[in-house]
Amino acid sequence: MIEERAARDWWVYVLACADGTHYTGITTDPDRRLAQHNAGRGACYTRTRRPVSLVGVLPCPSHGDALRLERRMKRLPPAGKLKLVLAETGSEKPA
Repeated sequence: MIEERAARDWWVYVLACADGTHYTGITTDPDRRLAQHNAGRGACYTRTRRPVSLVGVLPCPSHGDALRLERRMKRLPPAGKLKLVLAETGSEKPA
């Protein structure tokens, strides 16, 4: 079990909410987590701001790295989050 958990990839993700705000979180499965948010089983923040769409994901080698990056990103203004995600993913604009 420990080896299996360590082998998982961790992701920091940014969601665009229906009210124009952004939410940042971590997961091992971005598609599953997006579905949870849109079903109202995600974070309290996104429950009243649905539907949400995935703006981008950033890979992290470990859970700890994902937590640190998420914390750093949550301190950024919305434009800073988008700029970081788009720069890392090589996209030109959010999805």
